[in-house]
Amino acid sequence: MTPLHYIVSLALVAAVVGFKPAPQFSSQNSMPVLPAPDPAVAKDLIPWNRERKLTWEDFLQEPVRGTDAVASTSTSLGLSYQVKNGALTWDITCFFQKKKSWGLLKTDYILQHEQGHFDITELYARQLNKALLDYRFDKRNYKQDLNRIYADVVRAKEAFQELYDSQTDHSRKKGIQRMWTERIEELLEESEPFADYPWI
Repeated sequence: MTPLHYIVSLALVAAVVGFKPAPQFSSQNSMPVLPAPDPAVAKDLIPWNRERKLTWEDFLQEPVRGTDAVASTSTSLGLSYQVKNGALTWDITCFFQKKKSWGLLKTDYILQHEQGHFDITELYARQLNKALLDYRFDKRNYKQDLNRIYADVVRAKEAFQELYDSQTDHSRKKGIQRMWTERIEELLEESEPFADYPWI
């Protein structure tokens, strides 16, 4: 069976505020999905890696001027899956999109905020992996089930990204930004058991 691919990309503006748990979402809502990226553009994507932090050289899009934003980070969380001989397998991707990300005010402080957006997407890649590991395969409904699982995780990710920007005021509130940076690092450590997800 040909794998089904799902991917959602978010362009996220630099900002900073306080920390709250990510809101929960109902699984009843539907969410559109987009095709996975063409392998030919893989060179423009950076997979998340704890040892490989973003640099301003990774932000290749021409900066958008005339707005309050000083930087924008685009990340994507993707899922593809396949059922063969009654067994479900999947691949998860967490990418930084170089040609859709830009920086106007290129400081270490702003870059740290942008790294936070990428790290948050990785947190939800791990949450997606956990949800799939917990899933009990149902051959009659697995397509709907996996679509729902993916959509719920993406909604939660988007809400968490927005909360990050809202509470930090796009990195302007330095004390709250520091709290967020520390909390994101704690969450990465806590979710380490689910970091070894299969990916293309």
